[in-house]
Amino acid sequence: MIKKFLDKLMGKSTPGTSGGKPHFGKREEVPASVHGINPELVDRRAADVVATLKQAGFEAYIVGGAVRDLLLGLRPKDFDVATNATPEQVKGLFRRAFIIGKRFRIVHVVHGRGREHEVIEVSTFRAYLDNAAAGQVAGNEKTSKAQLSGMQHAVDASGRVLRDNVWGPQDEDATRRDFTVNAMYYDPVSQIVVDYHKGLQDAKKKTLRMIGDPATRYREDPVRIIRAVRFAAKLSGLGFSIEAKTAAPLVQSQLLLAEVPQSRMFDEMLKLLQTGHAIATIEQLRKLGMAKGIYPLLDVAVERADTPFVKAALVDTDRRVNEGKPVAPSFLLACVLWEDVRNGWQARLNQRQHPLPALQEAIDEVFDKRIGDVSGRGKLAADMREIWVMQPRFEKRVGSTPFGMVMQPRFRAGFDFMRLRADVGEVGEALAEWWQDFQTADDERREDLMDQAKEEQKVRQKAQPVVKRVPRAAPAAEPRALPRAEVAEGDANANDGDAEFPSDGGAPKKRRRRRRKPGGAGGGEGAAPAAAGE
Repeated sequence: MIKKFLDKLMGKSTPGTSGGKPHFGKREEVPASVHGINPELVDRRAADVVATLKQAGFEAYIVGGAVRDLLLGLRPKDFDVATNATPEQVKGLFRRAFIIGKRFRIVHVVHGRGREHEVIEVSTFRAYLDNAAAGQVAGNEKTSKAQLSGMQHAVDASGRVLRDNVWGPQDEDATRRDFTVNAMYYDPVSQIVVDYHKGLQDAKKKTLRMIGDPATRYREDPVRIIRAVRFAAKLSGLGFSIEAKTAAPLVQSQLLLAEVPQSRMFDEMLKLLQTGHAIATIEQLRKLGMAKGIYPLLDVAVERADTPFVKAALVDTDRRVNEGKPVAPSFLLACVLWEDVRNGWQARLNQRQHPLPALQEAIDEVFDKRIGDVSGRGKLAADMREIWVMQPRFEKRVGSTPFGMVMQPRFRAGFDFMRLRADVGEVGEALAEWWQDFQTADDERREDLMDQAKEEQKVRQKAQPVVKRVPRAAPAAEPRALPRAEVAEGDANANDGDAEFPSDGGAPKKRRRRRRKPGGAGGGEGAAPAAAGE
């Protein structure tokens, strides 16, 4: 306590604050007998990257969330590597390696091809820098591109770090990381865990604690606010919670997210909803008082999370992720925004607009209102639109429509969407079962299903009340004013619809030949009146 007071009095700071050199923590090397990491949970390709770097004379470790998950006995989905090699040196050691990023330059080492490929992200140890001494720009990443191009360390007016590519030792790299449980390093060769900030102790206590002053760290990178929620949601099932001091500035710091580029916010929102913990994320946001204000589209998801359809979509997304199945952002967002599309569509149908143009207009309105230009005009929008436009077409199960539907690339997504609608009672269960059978059936079975659909359609048509139309009287042909005698004779033959007035004004002639044809077949000017007269 006295030391902290003296440090504050002398202007020394803790990690994450400006002024004075921070305390970088004491290096602790924890052996396998203590940390208990199972080497079989370590990805072979990540271990190969570490081994290659070490053979070249560099330090290298698996780092971050992967180490945290390994300590908890979980199999990490992603493996990151940290090293003292520069990006250029790393790239030179691997055949398929690519330097990416501007704010943080890192290397992607690619293993495998196609669906089996995996990317190991390799970052260089970074130096701890006092942000008060960094170069400052007035704008952001987009508006200050020219100025930022020649800077290694830069912040904007709010203190958010825009450039940070200064290499340093491992202890400084650990201090720069966000949570203590994410700041440990694991060497799969020696099986040693290196810990500078009591991360192992916090993991055992199931505590998420920010390294340094939380408010300052959120200001340096506001996305850490979202990361805090995401980690709390992911680890809540294991009993983890956010330390009170780390949680205290979260709500107030939300305003800083307005300065983060919308594209990055969109990606972070998807991570919250598509990493297998969507339901837990919603609970954390509400618990922390952050149900609104992070991102507009996320606000909608949280608001509708308790509605049957959106809740079913969130539960289904969590299930698929945890089963190792792929998930598409277009599907989940289509579910979240379906209420808007459906209401807009129905409003236009009530105005007696044609169904398909009405649906397209409703979709355009939702894109303009809810998504904007971030991702709403690219592939994401195309996939969402296709899912929505398919929904009324599922009702058509005759003719060539079903065969064309199952051939569409996005059919499965459209069907899964309709399947969820059936689960919550929005469409009939029988409709979902019919399409489930049709998409996997052979040609003979498909013909049977088509016949079944036709019979069902006939039954529905018979069940509908029959509206009898009263035929209109045949319009009187009055090419000229008739004499009174002709009018009288015409009235006498009113029930004879085949009467024809001759041009010479004589008595009308009967055309019996046309009357002998059933149902007035043959058309002609006497057909309709004959049917009416009979």
